[in-house]
Amino acid sequence: MSETEKVVVKALVTGGSASGGPPIGPAVGPTGINIKDVVDAVNEQTRAFEGLSVPVRIECDPSTKQFEIFVETPSTSSLLMKELGAVKGAMDSEETIGDLTMEQIKNVVEAKKDTFLEKTLKAAVKSVLGTALSVGATVEGESPKTIQKRINNGEYDDQLEEEL
Repeated sequence: MSETEKVVVKALVTGGSASGGPPIGPAVGPTGINIKDVVDAVNEQTRAFEGLSVPVRIECDPSTKQFEIFVETPSTSSLLMKELGAVKGAMDSEETIGDLTMEQIKNVVEAKKDTFLEKTLKAAVKSVLGTALSVGATVEGESPKTIQKRINNGEYDDQLEEEL
């Protein structure tokens, strides 16, 4: 490794609990950058996703001993599972693992808003509802498909008219 080459470390860490072990320690160690500083920064920036697997990218500059951390958002299904307090999704399409509120769906949209291709809150909510269906969740006691139809019929327009 050349002193002028940046080192990019991509890792999947548990939010708020990264350690100096693999994959971070062995990749950052040879750069001469303090591993504890990197781990502390990763944990600080991923604390909001505590307990979830979070993709991070660490760019290390061995010549200046500086680093920058980029945190990506966990998957939509992981965020829904956290909202449900569930460990795993449904095993089949008949199983229901929990019930979400529309507010929880909007929380997931808020967490993922920078990654959505959808331009409106309504479209993003419908997308998250599709994922809720696949993990086996109901929304306000109903199938996510039913909620999507109600959104299409304008029943939630007063709550979902914002741009992302």
